[in-house]
Amino acid sequence: MKRLLGCLCALLSAIGITACDYLNVRQLQPGVSTAAEVRERFGPPHMEWRNEDGSTTWEYSRQPEGVECFMITVGGDGILREIEQVLNEEIFARVEKGMNGDQVRRLLGKPASSQFFQLKRGTVWEWKIDDGQAGGEPVYFTVSFNNDGRVTGTGRYTRYRGR
Repeated sequence: MKRLLGCLCALLSAIGITACDYLNVRQLQPGVSTAAEVRERFGPPHMEWRNEDGSTTWEYSRQPEGVECFMITVGGDGILREIEQVLNEEIFARVEKGMNGDQVRRLLGKPASSQFFQLKRGTVWEWKIDDGQAGGEPVYFTVSFNNDGRVTGTGRYTRYRGR
């Protein structure tokens, strides 16, 4: 049964359906599950950060098509400490003017896209935060950077589909 579930998750993820993330998160238990179990369920992380306390945080972004980014922290002992879905209002509020791109990436994970605007002389990163499947339109959170690579502001917009 476990093997069938794994095959089903692999098939669904191959076609872009992230329902398996829900199952994977539920099957992992902070304080009990191991780093090996995390990698078995989520694969290799997109990015790894070493933390001051000896733990490591792994990034599992579902951008550009998904609306989640999991930051999974594993202790120096190889035991899962925390799973956090970081594309939420609490984390968005931590993005402050003056931060650099590395600091923003550490908070929100890899953006869905990055675009440089010549006239504005700045770059905008965006993350899809609502895919509009409930009958609405997709919504994106944005972070604007100046030429020095520092945050100048945040925002959000809705990408309206042609009807």
